[in-house]
Amino acid sequence: MSELDIPGLDVSGRVRARDIQMAAVADVRRRVLMISGAVDAIDHDVSMSLHLPEPGRWQVIKSETNLTDQTWTAMQVTTDEDTYFIDGGDSMIMSRQFSRTFLTPDLRRLTFHDGEVRPGEAVLKVFELECSTRKPTYAHARYSAAPTDTPEQVAAAVEQMVADGMPTRPVIEMMIPVTVIG
Repeated sequence: MSELDIPGLDVSGRVRARDIQMAAVADVRRRVLMISGAVDAIDHDVSMSLHLPEPGRWQVIKSETNLTDQTWTAMQVTTDEDTYFIDGGDSMIMSRQFSRTFLTPDLRRLTFHDGEVRPGEAVLKVFELECSTRKPTYAHARYSAAPTDTPEQVAAAVEQMVADGMPTRPVIEMMIPVTVIG
C-alpha cells in the first residue's frame, strides 16, 4: 500500500505543493515578508498558510503572476480570525495594478479594484498584517468578468463585491515555505 492509499492522507484535492510554487522570505529585523509565485486557479480561491519566525506586525510585499487565461479586474484578501490588516498611521496598502482599495471596518477583508491584471502579468500588492500567531492563514479571491459583460455590468459587479465581498468558491490550500533572514 502506498502512503497515498492511507485514509485521510490524500490531500491532493485540496493542497497544492508541486505544480505552482510560491515562496516567502521574512526579514525579521525590518518586519517585512516578501512573497512571490504564480496562480493558475480559475474556479478556486487560494488559501495561503505561512510559518512566521514570530507573531506580530508584518509588512507584506506580494507578487504573483496570472497564469490563467482570464483578466483579473478585482482581487480580495481575507484573513483568518487570528490576523487582521493594519490601516492608518505609517501603514501602506497599495497595488501597482489597482488604483483603489476597500478595507472592511473589522479589518479582515481587503479588496483591490479599479484596475486589471492580464494573463501573463504579475500583480504587486503591499499591505500590513497583525498576526497573533506564528501560523497565519489568509485567502485570495479574484474576479474576472465574462467576455460578454459590458463595462457597466463589470463596474456594477465590482461595486457589489466591494460592498458584500466576493462569492465563496472552493479553496486550494497552499503551505508557503518561509526563509528567514535578518
